[in-house]
Amino acid sequence: MTCRRVTATQCGQFCQLSINEAPIPKYLEIERRFLVRSTLWPVPERSVRVRQVYLNQREDLSVRVRSMEDAYFLTLKAGVSSGTRQEFEWPIPSEDGAAIIERLAARPAIEKTRHFVRDAGRLWEIDVFEGENAGLIIAETELHSIDEPFEHPEWLGPEITDDARLTNNALYRHGFAHWGMSYADLIRETGEK
Repeated sequence: MTCRRVTATQCGQFCQLSINEAPIPKYLEIERRFLVRSTLWPVPERSVRVRQVYLNQREDLSVRVRSMEDAYFLTLKAGVSSGTRQEFEWPIPSEDGAAIIERLAARPAIEKTRHFVRDAGRLWEIDVFEGENAGLIIAETELHSIDEPFEHPEWLGPEITDDARLTNNALYRHGFAHWGMSYADLIRETGEK
Protein backbone atom coordinates (compact mmCIF):
# COMPACT_ATOMS: atom_id res chain seq x y z
CA MET A 1 0.00 0.00 0.00
CA THR A 2 1.42 3.40 -0.89
CA CYS A 3 0.89 6.61 1.00
CA ARG A 4 -0.75 9.44 -0.86
CA ARG A 5 -2.63 12.62 -0.13
CA VAL A 6 -6.21 12.19 -1.24
CA THR A 7 -7.82 15.28 -2.66
CA ALA A 8 -11.21 15.60 -4.26
CA THR A 9 -9.69 15.05 -7.71
CA GLN A 10 -8.20 11.71 -6.60
CA CYS A 11 -11.09 10.20 -4.67
CA GLY A 12 -13.50 9.89 -7.55
CA GLN A 13 -15.76 7.34 -5.91
CA PHE A 14 -17.19 9.94 -3.53
CA CYS A 15 -16.14 13.40 -4.73
CA GLN A 16 -15.58 13.76 -8.47
CA LEU A 17 -14.69 17.42 -8.01
CA SER A 18 -11.51 19.37 -8.63
CA ILE A 19 -10.07 21.56 -5.94
CA ASN A 20 -9.48 25.03 -7.30
CA GLU A 21 -7.60 23.87 -10.39
CA ALA A 22 -3.78 24.06 -9.85
CA PRO A 23 -2.12 21.18 -7.96
CA ILE A 24 -1.38 21.53 -4.26
CA PRO A 25 2.06 20.26 -3.16
CA LYS A 26 1.95 16.58 -2.29
CA TYR A 27 1.44 15.86 1.41
CA LEU A 28 0.65 19.49 2.19
CA GLU A 29 -2.83 20.73 3.12
CA ILE A 30 -3.29 24.49 3.03
CA GLU A 31 -6.77 25.62 4.01
CA ARG A 32 -8.72 28.41 5.62
CA ARG A 33 -11.69 27.59 7.86
CA PHE A 34 -14.74 29.66 8.79
CA LEU A 35 -17.94 29.46 10.76
CA VAL A 36 -21.03 29.77 8.58
CA ARG A 37 -23.32 32.74 9.17
CA SER A 38 -26.29 31.46 7.14
CA THR A 39 -27.33 28.35 5.24
CA LEU A 40 -28.01 30.31 2.05
CA TRP A 41 -25.09 28.74 0.19
CA PRO A 42 -25.56 27.44 -3.40
CA VAL A 43 -26.99 23.99 -4.02
CA PRO A 44 -24.26 21.44 -3.23
CA GLU A 45 -22.64 19.59 -6.12
CA ARG A 46 -22.46 16.59 -3.80
CA SER A 47 -23.14 15.74 -0.15
CA VAL A 48 -21.68 12.81 1.81
CA ARG A 49 -22.06 11.41 5.32
CA VAL A 50 -18.83 11.46 7.32
CA ARG A 51 -17.92 9.61 10.53
CA GLN A 52 -14.48 10.00 12.04
CA VAL A 53 -12.57 9.15 15.19
CA TYR A 54 -9.16 10.13 16.53
CA LEU A 55 -6.86 7.48 17.94
CA ASN A 56 -4.46 9.75 19.82
CA GLN A 57 -4.65 12.51 22.42
CA ARG A 58 -2.03 14.90 21.01
CA GLU A 59 -3.06 18.33 19.75
CA ASP A 60 -0.05 18.63 17.40
CA LEU A 61 -0.63 15.32 15.60
CA SER A 62 -3.91 13.81 14.46
CA VAL A 63 -4.33 10.10 13.80
CA ARG A 64 -7.78 9.79 12.27
CA VAL A 65 -9.94 7.04 10.82
CA ARG A 66 -12.73 8.39 8.63
CA SER A 67 -15.58 6.89 6.69
CA MET A 68 -17.12 8.70 3.76
CA GLU A 69 -19.98 6.68 2.32
CA ASP A 70 -18.49 3.20 1.84
CA ALA A 71 -14.81 4.27 1.82
CA TYR A 72 -12.49 4.31 4.87
CA PHE A 73 -9.22 6.19 5.32
CA LEU A 74 -6.41 6.36 7.86
CA THR A 75 -4.97 9.88 8.02
CA LEU A 76 -2.02 11.46 9.82
CA LYS A 77 -1.90 15.26 10.09
CA ALA A 78 0.73 17.45 11.71
CA GLY A 79 0.73 21.25 11.84
CA VAL A 80 3.36 23.21 9.96
CA SER A 81 2.10 26.78 10.35
CA SER A 82 -1.17 28.73 10.31
CA GLY A 83 -3.62 26.86 8.08
CA THR A 84 -0.90 24.53 6.78
CA ARG A 85 -0.46 20.90 7.75
CA GLN A 86 1.35 17.86 6.50
CA GLU A 87 -1.23 15.25 5.58
CA PHE A 88 -0.73 11.59 4.77
CA GLU A 89 -3.72 9.42 3.94
CA TRP A 90 -4.21 5.77 3.06
CA PRO A 91 -7.37 3.94 2.03
CA ILE A 92 -8.05 1.02 4.37
CA PRO A 93 -10.38 -1.97 4.00
CA SER A 94 -13.97 -1.16 4.97
CA GLU A 95 -14.11 -4.02 7.46
CA ASP A 96 -10.99 -2.71 9.23
CA GLY A 97 -12.19 0.90 9.20
CA ALA A 98 -15.59 0.01 10.62
CA ALA A 99 -14.00 -2.13 13.35
CA ILE A 100 -11.63 0.68 14.36
CA ILE A 101 -14.45 3.23 14.56
CA GLU A 102 -16.72 0.90 16.53
CA ARG A 103 -14.21 -0.88 18.80
CA LEU A 104 -11.01 1.13 19.25
CA ALA A 105 -12.24 4.71 19.51
CA ALA A 106 -12.28 6.22 23.00
CA ARG A 107 -15.38 8.30 22.23
CA PRO A 108 -18.32 8.28 19.83
CA ALA A 109 -17.43 9.30 16.29
CA ILE A 110 -17.76 12.84 15.01
CA GLU A 111 -20.73 12.70 12.66
CA LYS A 112 -21.44 15.27 9.99
CA THR A 113 -22.73 15.82 6.52
CA ARG A 114 -20.18 17.35 4.17
CA HIS A 115 -21.57 19.47 1.35
CA PHE A 116 -19.32 20.26 -1.62
CA VAL A 117 -20.39 23.73 -2.75
CA ARG A 118 -18.97 25.89 -5.50
CA ASP A 119 -19.31 29.62 -4.83
CA ALA A 120 -17.36 32.71 -5.88
CA GLY A 121 -15.16 30.54 -8.12
CA ARG A 122 -14.03 28.24 -5.28
CA LEU A 123 -14.88 24.81 -4.00
CA TRP A 124 -16.05 24.92 -0.38
CA GLU A 125 -16.49 21.94 1.93
CA ILE A 126 -19.27 22.76 4.38
CA ASP A 127 -19.58 20.45 7.37
CA VAL A 128 -22.91 20.35 9.20
CA PHE A 129 -22.19 18.57 12.48
CA GLU A 130 -24.45 16.23 14.45
CA GLY A 131 -24.27 14.45 17.81
CA GLU A 132 -21.87 16.01 20.36
CA ASN A 133 -21.21 18.87 17.92
CA ALA A 134 -24.77 19.48 16.71
CA GLY A 135 -25.33 23.08 15.76
CA LEU A 136 -21.82 23.70 14.40
CA ILE A 137 -21.42 24.51 10.72
CA ILE A 138 -17.85 24.94 9.46
CA ALA A 139 -16.74 25.78 5.91
CA GLU A 140 -13.25 25.33 4.55
CA THR A 141 -11.51 25.88 1.25
CA GLU A 142 -8.12 24.63 0.12
CA LEU A 143 -5.56 27.13 -1.12
CA HIS A 144 -2.20 27.15 -2.90
CA SER A 145 -0.76 29.49 -0.26
CA ILE A 146 -2.19 30.67 3.06
CA ASP A 147 -2.33 34.28 1.86
CA GLU A 148 -3.98 33.50 -1.49
CA PRO A 149 -6.74 36.10 -2.00
CA PHE A 150 -10.29 34.88 -2.52
CA GLU A 151 -13.81 36.25 -2.39
CA HIS A 152 -15.72 35.64 0.84
CA PRO A 153 -19.31 34.55 0.07
CA GLU A 154 -22.04 36.36 2.05
CA TRP A 155 -22.96 33.20 3.98
CA LEU A 156 -19.42 32.92 5.38
CA GLY A 157 -18.88 33.92 9.01
CA PRO A 158 -15.77 34.63 11.09
CA GLU A 159 -12.50 32.88 10.33
CA ILE A 160 -11.46 30.06 12.68
CA THR A 161 -8.35 28.76 10.91
CA ASP A 162 -6.21 29.27 14.02
CA ASP A 163 -8.86 28.54 16.66
CA ALA A 164 -7.54 25.35 18.28
CA ARG A 165 -10.92 24.67 19.93
CA LEU A 166 -12.54 24.16 16.53
CA THR A 167 -10.26 21.59 14.94
CA ASN A 168 -12.01 18.27 14.40
CA ASN A 169 -9.46 16.65 16.72
CA ALA A 170 -10.38 19.10 19.51
CA LEU A 171 -14.12 18.75 18.83
CA TYR A 172 -13.74 14.98 19.12
CA ARG A 173 -12.23 15.36 22.61
CA HIS A 174 -14.56 18.17 23.79
CA GLY A 175 -17.79 18.41 21.80
CA PHE A 176 -19.49 21.75 21.21
CA ALA A 177 -22.56 20.50 23.16
CA HIS A 178 -20.43 20.82 26.34
CA TRP A 179 -19.17 24.35 25.74
CA GLY A 180 -22.12 26.07 27.42
CA MET A 181 -22.73 28.49 24.56
CA SER A 182 -24.97 28.77 21.54
CA TYR A 183 -23.77 28.84 17.94
CA ALA A 184 -24.86 32.51 17.73
CA ASP A 185 -22.68 33.25 20.79
CA LEU A 186 -19.74 31.45 19.16
CA ILE A 187 -20.14 33.51 15.96
CA ARG A 188 -20.25 36.71 18.04
CA GLU A 189 -17.23 35.69 20.13
CA THR A 190 -15.05 34.67 17.16
CA GLY A 191 -16.12 37.72 15.17
CA GLU A 192 -14.87 40.01 17.93
CA LYS A 193 -11.30 38.62 17.86
